Amino acid sequence: MTRHAIVTGASRGIGRAIALGLAERGYDLALTDISPQQATLEAVAGEVAERGRRCVTILADVSDPEDCRRSAAEAVRGLGHVDALVNNAGILKLASIEELTPALWDATLAVNARGVFQMTQALIPHMRERRYGRIVNIASLAARTGGPGQSHYAASKSAVVGFTRVSSMELGQYGITVNAVCPGIIQTEMGMNNLRDPERVAYFEKVTDLHRLGNPEDVVGPVAFFASDDSAFVTGQALNVDGGIFYS
Repeated sequence: MTRHAIVTGASRGIGRAIALGLAERGYDLALTDISPQQATLEAVAGEVAERGRRCVTILADVSDPEDCRRSAAEAVRGLGHVDALVNNAGILKLASIEELTPALWDATLAVNARGVFQMTQALIPHMRERRYGRIVNIASLAARTGGPGQSHYAASKSAVVGFTRVSSMELGQYGITVNAVCPGIIQTEMGMNNLRDPERVAYFEKVTDLHRLGNPEDVVGPVAFFASDDSAFVTGQALNVDGGIFYS
């Protein structure tokens, strides 16, 4: 049976890599992103189609609860059913605690944390009815150890890890697993916001056991594992995918 997945924030970076990686593993997909990313989202859908998989694109903002409910409904209608939800959408704008505004704090938590909750809540009835579901939340190494300028981002990703643990307790009885992936320094536009000069790049290459920064494709395997039946007895976990920066 063909598996179906919905991936949020799928137009670029880690989201795009996850979408293409799941397509290569035989998934049909529903991909979401915000309206300004429509062109790039459609380009990713084209790449999915080139891999022989069906793809539905949905313009939606995960910080909007109505958009989340609509995304879930359109994904189910377009694909027939949804087996896996990958909560990838996220934002990061660096600001020191002194510079941080309530508006930026709220915006970051709204997308990174509340968006995960709202998309999960929207898909629960469908997954519960089918007695099957795989939910994969993209957190961050910042949930373990953030850096300067990331207090709001670290708080949002810590919330994702906590939400993952509790939702796994509540949803396991319905055959739904919930896990999180915590990427380290990944070479995406967002990830490289943390590394604004060659010295910081060199530093992280040095402290990473593999002595390199991550690529978006490095995140795909762990996500695909959690989205598959290979992880049927794994739930409530948060896996560091960081090349060996942090141990927990």
